[in-house]
Amino acid sequence: MFDIVKNTNHGSVWTVLFIGFCFGAIILYSRLDKFEKMAGFMIFEDTLVPRMAMTTVALSSIGFYFLVQAGYATFAVKPILLGGLIVGAVLFGTGLVILGKCPSAFFVSVSEGRIDAFVGVLGSMVGGAIFTLVYPYIKTFMGANFGKLQVTDLITGHSLLIVLIFSTILLVTAYLLPTIEYRDPTDFNEQK
Repeated sequence: MFDIVKNTNHGSVWTVLFIGFCFGAIILYSRLDKFEKMAGFMIFEDTLVPRMAMTTVALSSIGFYFLVQAGYATFAVKPILLGGLIVGAVLFGTGLVILGKCPSAFFVSVSEGRIDAFVGVLGSMVGGAIFTLVYPYIKTFMGANFGKLQVTDLITGHSLLIVLIFSTILLVTAYLLPTIEYRDPTDFNEQK
């Protein structure tokens, strides 16, 4: 893994680790690794998760666009396989609801010593390995291939404008969402 990072000219391993630690610190500080945050989001009683997600996607989209334009980053668009997307979304959503965490929060929770998150990480690794092994046999069942579609293909020559419009929509939506924080009823009993 370290050789892949080192040999693909995406920066040093130390830079990648530093960015990862910063990302983890933000998740830890905002308490997005806690089950209560995700549970509150799932029952529409906490808006921190969608506000953080929209802000992160908006800002990173702008930053990533400029990194690609400057030649510091590259990306490869994967083809849209509708059947695979539906099955993947159902599996992702099921895991999210059962474990109460996004995959990025698993590693933060593991660093805190949470066994449930460790089980989730192991399950993700085993599931990914199984999928990799059986993919050649199941790729015909992934559904129709719609190709490598991008919004920028529909409106050529205006990729910066598209990124800025979508990022602005996300940032404004995140700002306008009311700040609602879910409090577990058991927390109030412990404080009395």
